[in-house]
Amino acid sequence: MPLAMNRDVFITCAVTGSGATQDKSLHVPRSPKQIAESAIDAAKAGAAVVHCHVRDPETGAPSRRLDLYREVTDLIRAAEVDVVLNLTAGMGGDIVFGSTEAPFPVNDAGTDMIGASERMAHIRECLPEICTLDCGTMNFAEADYVMTNTPGMLRAMGSMMTELGVKPEIEAFDTGHLWFAKQLVAEGTLEAKALVQLCMGVPWGAPNDLNTFMAMVNAVPDDWTWSAFSLGRDQMPYVAASVLAGGNVRVGLEDNLFLEKGVLATNAQLVEKAVGVIEGMGARVIGPDLVREKLGLTKRAPA
Repeated sequence: MPLAMNRDVFITCAVTGSGATQDKSLHVPRSPKQIAESAIDAAKAGAAVVHCHVRDPETGAPSRRLDLYREVTDLIRAAEVDVVLNLTAGMGGDIVFGSTEAPFPVNDAGTDMIGASERMAHIRECLPEICTLDCGTMNFAEADYVMTNTPGMLRAMGSMMTELGVKPEIEAFDTGHLWFAKQLVAEGTLEAKALVQLCMGVPWGAPNDLNTFMAMVNAVPDDWTWSAFSLGRDQMPYVAASVLAGGNVRVGLEDNLFLEKGVLATNAQLVEKAVGVIEGMGARVIGPDLVREKLGLTKRAPA
């Protein structure tokens, strides 16, 4: 695709994620109220989109509980500040195998495998404007953990998203994920002019070097809208790289806990820092109304 700097940039804030970060920073929100408040603060700081997981309010462990998603959704929609809501649909595809000599039976403590309809239950209930579609299977960080998203599962979930009128945000962790995403659009499972998030530096997907990043960017069709992020200390450099290459940006505590070395961040502080980088490059940060217009989204009312 032809490369040109993006002059009208939207920021997505990934508010809490599902990683084991809840005990690494007091700023990682756990309860629905904390998650919603952190999302609203990020929106006030300049995020047009908030990407939300939920956690067990007591332990901070990742959760799929429908009532928690419902509470987060209602609190964000009832807030005075406007923001586009993006809920994860990535939970429920986790396999943790046994030992290398005896992979079966799987490790029940870490394995969480459910069907497409159950993975989409909170999306059907809450009807966010956007939800994520992790567009492939990959070895994911830990030794025996596999994030599974088979072609059949992705077709089923993608069809449900299209039928519900919820915009899929294709999460591409490697080039093959983009290849399959283009197939989903070509066959009509997903609508054209798709939205994609390039996920860089997640072990063991696409490494976050610039050559791999540009290979990912060049694989995105010209009429798609894309965003990108990287992890930890590379979060802010990828704000600049994404804007320069023509994309939008994602920051937030799902991907990085620090404002600078040794200084723990809030979501709002990370958004504020991203705004400074974007505006320092001569671009402007756009809000939720322009994002809805750009992506063809319909604002949902409070329940």
